[in-house]
Amino acid sequence: MDPVGKKILIVDDEEDLCEILQYNLGNAGYITEVAHSAEEAMKRKLNEFDLILLDVMMGPMSGFKFADKLRNEMNINIPVIFLTAKETENDILTGFSLGADDYIPKPFSVNELTARVKAVLKRAKSEKPAPRLRFGELEVDTMRKRIIINDEKVELTKKEYEILMVFLENQGKVFSRDDLLSMVWGNDVVVTARTVDVNITRLRNKLGKFGSCLKNKTGYGYFFEF
Repeated sequence: MDPVGKKILIVDDEEDLCEILQYNLGNAGYITEVAHSAEEAMKRKLNEFDLILLDVMMGPMSGFKFADKLRNEMNINIPVIFLTAKETENDILTGFSLGADDYIPKPFSVNELTARVKAVLKRAKSEKPAPRLRFGELEVDTMRKRIIINDEKVELTKKEYEILMVFLENQGKVFSRDDLLSMVWGNDVVVTARTVDVNITRLRNKLGKFGSCLKNKTGYGYFFEF
């Protein structure tokens, strides 16, 4: 992944860490900007960035809250990597449920972070936009990564959207929890099968009458069928 021209927003209240990240990412060829709070970050033209490095433990608005606003209120799907000293299972699951593309616990090596930044940007580049897809009253706007039902926009997290696309592109095919974890979260991410169930439940609720199309085959996994 060529870093030339790629813009990264670093959002962290640790000024020393921001300087280190800005210096090293700059040396790697990235264009970087820094915001020392989520409130400051929200004043930036966020759509101009290719990736956000986001600290979780900030105040008064946490990184989790900022990510939630980013995905569900501002409808911005820029890749996000969480940087945090919090690494319990619940914290990690919260991060990924908010559409995080990666989750790096502190302290970390700059080389590791740079490698993960490169990997996330490479994955984002490979997601080629397709035309709008329509399934009766359910429409998928793949350019804006959103779902429209009966002309009403349905707010999905990044992971919920990706799960739905797996099913819509493979109608009738059964996917196990492990299949979905691998396809949506990737093999390098440590999350549990329960994460899939939580996202499926939320997705069903948000899809209204189409939620019943997302079915479970006992002992095998999930599938989507009109």
